[in-house]
Amino acid sequence: METRRLPNILITGTPGTGKSTTAHLLQEKVAGLTHIEIGKLVKEQHLHNGWDEEYQSYILDEDRICDAIEDQMDAGGVVVDYHGADLFPERWFDLVLVLRSDNSVLYQRLENRGYAPRKLTENVDAEIMQVVLDEAKEAYREEIVVELRSNTLEDLESNVERAAAWVQQWCHSSSSSPNAEGGL
Repeated sequence: METRRLPNILITGTPGTGKSTTAHLLQEKVAGLTHIEIGKLVKEQHLHNGWDEEYQSYILDEDRICDAIEDQMDAGGVVVDYHGADLFPERWFDLVLVLRSDNSVLYQRLENRGYAPRKLTENVDAEIMQVVLDEAKEAYREEIVVELRSNTLEDLESNVERAAAWVQQWCHSSSSSPNAEGGL
């Protein structure tokens, strides 16, 4: 397999922490990156096994999702946006960003999206208990997992700037080492 020219990044976090916006802005800022929003991909390509009425979400077909993006991941330059951290092979990612939001901020965002009370409470509880952060730390090497605050527009802008600088450093370092890491 040839060395990738651009890194792959997973942007993860509880729903409402700003994953899609962060991924979209990073893609706009760094030439050559592709943004894959897993939720959108699941809907568009029917990569699910039906609808779960209780949770108001699709029942994911994890194997089909991974198969659908594997070639892109192998090529590199992909920013994956998904609320879980343990769905994908560890080898795919060079950086895993876990977006975190304060409970009051997250609650308001999810309420504004029209989340049902149970789903809203479960997501806020998951954020309090740092479920996604813990998943990421278990699924990927510690040195590539970075927790970022995502409460304000300033946080969003800072996160995108930091990630773009990291990509630039990765590209510079990868010319001498295919396993470049560090420094976000």
